[in-house]
Amino acid sequence: MTRPHTPNHIDYIEFPVSDADALTQSQTFFSSVFGWSYKNWGDSYADTADSGVGSGLAADPASRPGQPLVVIYTDDLAAMREKILAAGGTITRDTFAFPGGRRFHFREPSGIELAVWSDK
Repeated sequence: MTRPHTPNHIDYIEFPVSDADALTQSQTFFSSVFGWSYKNWGDSYADTADSGVGSGLAADPASRPGQPLVVIYTDDLAAMREKILAAGGTITRDTFAFPGGRRFHFREPSGIELAVWSDK
């Protein structure tokens, strides 16, 4: 199911899980409790569009967030990066590609880590 993405809105939340077994346990839990269905992207990532705001489960220790990660959509990733830097944010993970788009992570001045993504 494809859903529209609105620039500058929270679009996705990524939840860290400790490993592939925990990913499976979380999928089973959320599916049985809330009826969410997941698409697996290998054995270390799964996502769902059934959770209202899209959400994913990240098990890869090299890339999973330390806490739930709020992801904001933009239609111009480079311009958003410049706006974040100009406003005092710091980049914590450089832009990288993933199936469906590209994103980067940043901290706002008080220390909250977020991410911005684009499908363009």
